Amino acid sequence: MPFRLWDRIKDWVLLFVLLAITVLVMLAQNEPLVRALRGFALDATAWVEVRFAWAGGFLRALDENEVLREESIELASEVARSREAVVENERLRRLLAFRDITELPLLPAEVIDKDIYGAENTLTINVGNKDSVKVDMAVIDERGIIGKVVLVSDRFSLVMPYLNTEFRSPGKIQPMGAEGIVTWDGEQQDRLKMEHVIKTEPVLRGHLVVTSGYSSVFPAGYPIGFVDSLATRPGRNQYELFITPAAPLSRVRYVFVIMTRPDPERLALRDENFRE
Repeated sequence: MPFRLWDRIKDWVLLFVLLAITVLVMLAQNEPLVRALRGFALDATAWVEVRFAWAGGFLRALDENEVLREESIELASEVARSREAVVENERLRRLLAFRDITELPLLPAEVIDKDIYGAENTLTINVGNKDSVKVDMAVIDERGIIGKVVLVSDRFSLVMPYLNTEFRSPGKIQPMGAEGIVTWDGEQQDRLKMEHVIKTEPVLRGHLVVTSGYSSVFPAGYPIGFVDSLATRPGRNQYELFITPAAPLSRVRYVFVIMTRPDPERLALRDENFRE
């Protein structure tokens, strides 16, 4: 069997060997021919390179674009961080200025956790028993009220913000002094409700609503928000008032705890009344 295969291919093998020897002899003995063959090869490869040079340029452009894109993303991130730092510094300056002009004892704190997308929302701040924080202390920032402390551990406190369906605060509309109760209905985060305002009061959109001073938690005069809209219902003698909060919780990070606790006797009387 192997001899038959050799018989079939031996002529082709011999031809290939002879051709190879011929080419080697030509290259060794005929320099003009070698130069001609080299020139022909150079022309052929140059033609190919010219036709496909765009491919290399395209690949290089892709690489350069990727590098530029990464640099652009990094620069955009640095710009965003710089802007955030500017905004944060401005907020801190306003907080310090606010603390300097108020006579109340204030404890600065940072909001470290927010749960503000339900009905019974909470904030967590990084001060607690070790800082003499107590339940029912008011939490504010330089723009207005935030909420009140409802639970305290050694190093942290849980705050009920105004965006909580259990929140209540007596409010007063400036400049006329009309009074009512500010609540949240659990619907829109940019809207509080003020009830029990008599519709004979000359309330206008944009009027400032502040704490009235009748609260056992908040001192008088701290901003709650601004009148956004008002309406009257047939057969009712009260406005339906909606208020835009002065201190949006989505942008709250640094706050103050007012380090004065409501009078225990007053709290006990309130709690006894609620039990009844």
